Amino acid sequence: MKNPRRQVLKSLAASLLVPNFAWAQGTQQPVKIAMIEGLSGGNANGGEAVFRNLVWAVERVNQRGGVKTAQGARMLQLDRYDSKGQIEEALSAMRSAIDDGAQFIVQGNSSAVAAALIEAVNKHNEREPGRRVLFLNYSAVDPILTNEKCSFWHFRFDAHADMRMAALMSVLREDKALKSVYLLGQDYSFGQAVLREARRQLGAQRPDIQIVGDELHPLLRIKDFAPYATKIKASGAEAVITGNFSNDLTLLVKAAREVGFDGKFYTFYGNALGAPAAMGEAGLGKVIAVADWLPNVQTAQSEAFYQSFRQRYPKPADDYVHMRMQLMIEALAQAIDKARSIDAVAVANAMEHVFVNLQGQAGKMRAADHQFQQQLVVGVMDRQGAPGVKFDVEGSGYGFRVIRQIPAAQAELPHSCRMIRP
Repeated sequence: MKNPRRQVLKSLAASLLVPNFAWAQGTQQPVKIAMIEGLSGGNANGGEAVFRNLVWAVERVNQRGGVKTAQGARMLQLDRYDSKGQIEEALSAMRSAIDDGAQFIVQGNSSAVAAALIEAVNKHNEREPGRRVLFLNYSAVDPILTNEKCSFWHFRFDAHADMRMAALMSVLREDKALKSVYLLGQDYSFGQAVLREARRQLGAQRPDIQIVGDELHPLLRIKDFAPYATKIKASGAEAVITGNFSNDLTLLVKAAREVGFDGKFYTFYGNALGAPAAMGEAGLGKVIAVADWLPNVQTAQSEAFYQSFRQRYPKPADDYVHMRMQLMIEALAQAIDKARSIDAVAVANAMEHVFVNLQGQAGKMRAADHQFQQQLVVGVMDRQGAPGVKFDVEGSGYGFRVIRQIPAAQAELPHSCRMIRP
């Protein structure tokens, strides 16, 4: 019996935007992709942003005729399952998705959930080889997921936390005036990994910088960050390094502004989901964010990509486009086309060798650990209209000027994965 509490909303993208000729080729069942994500709770806005991106990516594949299998063309169908940001809910949703016929699971907005899903997929695929699934991860960046916990059935399309920290550090280490930092993060696997790597990289690259605070807080449960902001200001910190996202970042920067903290924020996710508007003028030149892509990457291809997303989703509040999610769906389509099948083993073998290029952003999968390799960019917050800031974020009037581009070869880091293959 299916869990009566789960929410399943079927995307109309697969049926509304399929060219007529594709339907004329036959009545092949769609390839089902199950998005398991927190669509309610503290990070619901992040879950909805993911859904918009995946809908857009699926629409693009279906508009060109879907994917090619030995039995003919098949459309992609995106279904969504609300995990409420909870591990048990996510595991229940995964079981429901597989019962509903999902062949591919996608998730990312929690490394703790991702770790549980990897274990669950491993066990499911061993028990039921006739119903194997693959897990594609677009945002869960705890490094352990492609190191000690690496799995043949799991592929990560975001740079992991150590890669992102190295990109941020390439900017921070050149700030010679910076002498003190405060480390603040969410108290779970990802947040702990961010602070651990921050300490390591600061020690290796800027041992002259003093760490004046090192603190973890409950994940998506703090409503008032004023006590944290007060401690940050009192510590004398000149910058904060944080992996916080969603409300935990927005409320933090709001509180910092209110108590008068005028230092910098080196962030993983400071470029969206309300953070720029929350910081306002106080963030100009002081909020630094790392990403796989930013709207103000100044190429004609990048601008066309961003403009087409804004045409699809014109509301300012919906302005959060993830290039990596587009590349993930393109990689899946490419792997299915190459395998001519949706069999999990065949698609995984093909996925290990994908190379995708979309509007100038290219990436390839590293077969040894299933960590996608692509360029990273670092941006600094500035007013829209300033040099290099053609586009703002979410109608806030503030955008991010790209100050560093790290090629994929430079962003790549060693791994400790010992892949067990079927």
